[in-house]
Amino acid sequence: MTGGVAFFDPPSTAAWRHHGSRDGFEVLFVQSTDDGYHCEGEVTAVERGFAWAVRYRLLLDHTWATRSATVSGVSSTGGWEVQLAGDGHGVWRINAEPAPNLRGCLDIDLEASVFTNALPIHRLQLPIGDSADAPAAYLRAVNPFVERLEQRYERLPDEGGRKRFDYAAAGFDFQEVLTYDESGLIVDYPGIALRVV
Repeated sequence: MTGGVAFFDPPSTAAWRHHGSRDGFEVLFVQSTDDGYHCEGEVTAVERGFAWAVRYRLLLDHTWATRSATVSGVSSTGGWEVQLAGDGHGVWRINAEPAPNLRGCLDIDLEASVFTNALPIHRLQLPIGDSADAPAAYLRAVNPFVERLEQRYERLPDEGGRKRFDYAAAGFDFQEVLTYDESGLIVDYPGIALRVV
């Protein structure tokens, strides 16, 4: 068994073409700060004939734990915005109100975004063959409902210079192998998105 995974610093920009479950595009801009990382992105998509857009601003600490998130969305049903704040130890507030159902979560997972699957793998730094639970504050793409999402990541052997993780979300009966680049950003999320920049 090898040591924990090591990633380079993320690039200042990245983009993904969403395909399969929806058709769309995601762009991301990352800025390193004294406290961690400031990440801004936007996703526009059409899913089962329904168009929507989501914009996100995330502040991550140096361990990649989510410290704050402002997420807004718009669709034909209207617009919305949600603000989340985490203390880095699993205590959250949603729109300034306590969120005890999220206790123990260190990451945010946005249904709209493939970028947020980078957060737990950076934070966990799993060696090959190891696995860990990574429950997340999960925010859906079309409405501002935040729920707890139980997730698990297992580090698989690298392939072709890429890092691979077996990802499972039991609540959705979902399991897939996700492929990441040397900076820990997803290259291939089967049936969801492919990295283009």
